[in-house]
Amino acid sequence: MSTFVLIHGGWHIPASYSEFTTTLRNLGHEVHVPRLVSVNGARPPNADLYTDTDLIRSYVSSLVEAGRSVTVLMHSYGGQVGTNALEGLGAETRVAQGLKGGVTGLVYITANALKEGESMFDVVAAHGHADWMPLAFDFADDRTCVSRDPKGLVVGPGRSDAETDAYIATLQRWNGDGMYGKLRACAWRDIKNVGVVLATQDMTIPLDYQREFVQTMEEGGCAVRTWEVETGHCPTFTKFEEVAKIVHEFVDGR
Repeated sequence: MSTFVLIHGGWHIPASYSEFTTTLRNLGHEVHVPRLVSVNGARPPNADLYTDTDLIRSYVSSLVEAGRSVTVLMHSYGGQVGTNALEGLGAETRVAQGLKGGVTGLVYITANALKEGESMFDVVAAHGHADWMPLAFDFADDRTCVSRDPKGLVVGPGRSDAETDAYIATLQRWNGDGMYGKLRACAWRDIKNVGVVLATQDMTIPLDYQREFVQTMEEGGCAVRTWEVETGHCPTFTKFEEVAKIVHEFVDGR
């Protein structure tokens, strides 16, 4: 049995991943899905990338300090949070310090694998897509935001209209400044066992962005395993069984 911590995306809550996490548990794994505080409903927001970072670092630290080996799964914005939060918690780093437990692997599920000093907006701007932001996201004056087209841009094809509508109903208003927060740390520099699930039809984090993240991590010395899933931005919903199998194989070493 493996211990997973899933860091969810913007707008999402743990319930958004219920089918995926149930499938992992049925495969014999322990799964934790802490709710990020940037989706706590506060207006104006009282939590951001750095608040989410503190939460995840504390949560994962409590597991590894108890001697647990943890694989961290990250979806979408969850990649920014995990990358920023987990530096120094890798199993190899802790073993070198004479400590037990640690993060043994990182799995980015169409997630933002950024570098220190970089924000998601920086990536968007570097690709010449900054003008797309207000077209895709509806920002209120308090900087909370929702997608202008969650069915087309966020979820994508693969499930019935009724199932997709039920999924979208779980999504919450989120502090959109998470897209602009710059990373202060970079976990994949010392946790080099990395898996990446590439969503080929993603309209939120396009495939060329995803491939660029893989290249950057490989150039940084990571051993990156990749899988392509023919779906949109939410493969843990539209292809949850396939992604659960991928994650299971990742920790099983296959």
